[in-house]
Amino acid sequence: MENFNLSGKVAVITGGAGVLCSTMAHGFADAGAKIAVLDLAEAQAQIVADAINAKGGEAIAVGVNVLDLESLQHARQVVLDHFGRVDILVNGAGGNKAAATTSPDLSFFDLPQEALQWVLNLNLLGTVYPTQVFGKVMADQKAGCILNISSMAAMTPLTNTIAYSAAKAAVSNFTQWMSVHFCQLYSPEIRVNALAPGFLLTQQNQYLLEDEDGNRTVRGQKIIDGTPMGRYGKPEELVGAAIYLCSDAASFVTGVVLPIDGGFSAYSGV
Repeated sequence: MENFNLSGKVAVITGGAGVLCSTMAHGFADAGAKIAVLDLAEAQAQIVADAINAKGGEAIAVGVNVLDLESLQHARQVVLDHFGRVDILVNGAGGNKAAATTSPDLSFFDLPQEALQWVLNLNLLGTVYPTQVFGKVMADQKAGCILNISSMAAMTPLTNTIAYSAAKAAVSNFTQWMSVHFCQLYSPEIRVNALAPGFLLTQQNQYLLEDEDGNRTVRGQKIIDGTPMGRYGKPEELVGAAIYLCSDAASFVTGVVLPIDGGFSAYSGV
């Protein structure tokens, strides 16, 4: 079990104030890692860092715009000044928005350009740019681990979420590409993997899965019917897999996109 220990490692987590990644931040801290919580909402990131520190961990909060290289470079310097190195990067910044999602009130032909661009940029370039900036530290160190956040929508595109599905498919592809690139050009000790979460009920997708009274929508019921375990996942159910992929227990694992989906991807519906 010692291989699953993250003691002494420094983990940078983008989108670290969000529900999923703040849960990962706490899980990584419990496993011994020092945490840099990066988020556009710096005040919220500070709340996560304070909570980790309050229970005996070590964490800092850094405000960052993952679509701005200068902002990322500043964040990198803050992390290096405080911790001296970067061992783990979790690319957790991402999301969707209603304006980039087709519906009875919004056809494919009327999706606003700015909404589509926002979702594509945040999910794909919001993964590529931090990898450029913090991956450079790993290349210099000749060691490190990157964990991207893909989605079930990357494997089989979901209806309505055109930009999100396309962007997450690109994240999965980028994960495989970068895993080879780092190994061949910089160090075989730099690994790049991804998680593909199934359906977790969050603020990001609640408008699709529940109505105003908290009842399941038709879409939400289809998801439950298509998930053999018969429920939505919980944020903490991502933590074990994330720790595994970022620990020495996965020392020969790179280029993998791991589903955490209650069996959704295995079920044909029959």
